[in-house]
Amino acid sequence: MKELTQEFPIDLHWRSYELRPDGSPPIPPAYLARIEQSRGVLADRLMRDHNVTLNSGPFGISSRPALILEKYAEAHGKGGAYREVVDRAYWTQAQDISRLDVLGHLLSSVGLDVPDLDVIFSNPQWENSVNSDIMYAYQAGIQGVPALVFAERFLVSGAQPTDVLRRVVRQVAGIAEDDLPAS
Repeated sequence: MKELTQEFPIDLHWRSYELRPDGSPPIPPAYLARIEQSRGVLADRLMRDHNVTLNSGPFGISSRPALILEKYAEAHGKGGAYREVVDRAYWTQAQDISRLDVLGHLLSSVGLDVPDLDVIFSNPQWENSVNSDIMYAYQAGIQGVPALVFAERFLVSGAQPTDVLRRVVRQVAGIAEDDLPAS
């Protein structure tokens, strides 16, 4: 997405989404084995295509606390910075982003010192904002991540190469391939 935002005037909005909300049934063992196997494939692909070492945090944790704090960070002008440090902490530093001490440290790292996280979690505004995003995702037909919605009408599911996303952006914008320089 960073590459695309440098090429096109994209107005990017991140929304909350939970893969496994509280109360979800247990993951069947065979499916869990497939997920674990695919993590190695993903790690290899990230290294090969982007020179990024995948060292992800624990699987099956609740992301809701991180999502709630992201809404708080957004309201204080630090949403993007917070999202980046949380992503890095989970995907490359193997941190457990369901732990409040970890999240508190990450908030502080982007300049949002909060003496008591309970104050944030007790404010229904942040929870309601997360729930609103999740409702939007269900209404848009999103059933997994990553998922991108272009122009509030076109859903692209799954991890896609940049060239695929570039073609979608051009199509949504009505830009002919001949009208742009080669990338």
